[in-house]
Amino acid sequence: MAGHSQRKRMKKCIWIFGISICLLLFFFWQNNALVTSRYVFETDKIGEDLDGYRIVQISDLHNKRFGKNQKRLLEKIKVCNPDLIVVTGDLVDSNHTDMEKAMEFIRGAVLMAPVYYVTGNHEKWLGEDTEAALLELLEQEGVNCLNNGKEEIRVKQDSFFLFGLDDSNLVDNTLQQLISDDRKDLSAEEKFTVLLAHEPQNLLSYSNAKMDLVLAGHAHGGQVRLPWIGGIVAPDQGFFPEYTEGLYEANDTSMIVSRGLGNSIIPVRIFNRPEIVCVELGKK
Repeated sequence: MAGHSQRKRMKKCIWIFGISICLLLFFFWQNNALVTSRYVFETDKIGEDLDGYRIVQISDLHNKRFGKNQKRLLEKIKVCNPDLIVVTGDLVDSNHTDMEKAMEFIRGAVLMAPVYYVTGNHEKWLGEDTEAALLELLEQEGVNCLNNGKEEIRVKQDSFFLFGLDDSNLVDNTLQQLISDDRKDLSAEEKFTVLLAHEPQNLLSYSNAKMDLVLAGHAHGGQVRLPWIGGIVAPDQGFFPEYTEGLYEANDTSMIVSRGLGNSIIPVRIFNRPEIVCVELGKK
């Protein structure tokens, strides 16, 4: 009887060990297997010169590394053949900030396309001096820091307006002030507008400013995603958040929310692989 009991315990231990290894491998895959989500955004506000223009969005890297010198991440981006790369906040993580890891990605990205960046909440949590040091490093590497700024992106005879909000100014009148001068100009209402804003829960505010397309992150895809339910929890939205990944619309504004790449407080993603977003503009 003693031998039979020992064999049962041994089998149980083997099963537990096997299941544990499978779970660890699954969690590792979920946290490290990059996926590219592609969108085609058609609008009658662009001409032929912008037809097929590609914007790659990177969000919430949180100092995570995908291969040596971010090789896997950069190779995935290169496949998208981007005309523009935008970083929508939380490039670093305030809990374990590593500037060099952030610059590994940036140095590779700027070789592919112009890079534009806005802050996320983790950059704000760094404190003024550290945030300023990060912004200086980014600018030295050739990144356009578009915190509370705007730029006209021109391709031959066509162009669109790119706006960017600092994470501290997502819901005040900063965006309205940024667009006020343009909206007085001849073509402002007819020009295609893209907004970079880290947090998605302010969609109605972005819509009130009449942005055409918003690129956001912050929600980490809801961290854990369940079939027919979606994301379970997201910062600033709590449990069962409304905006976690994919395309949302409010009035005439469309918003694409990236699931992001890294983790912060919660270290595991489930059914929520790290995501690169590729948006291709199409002439309607």
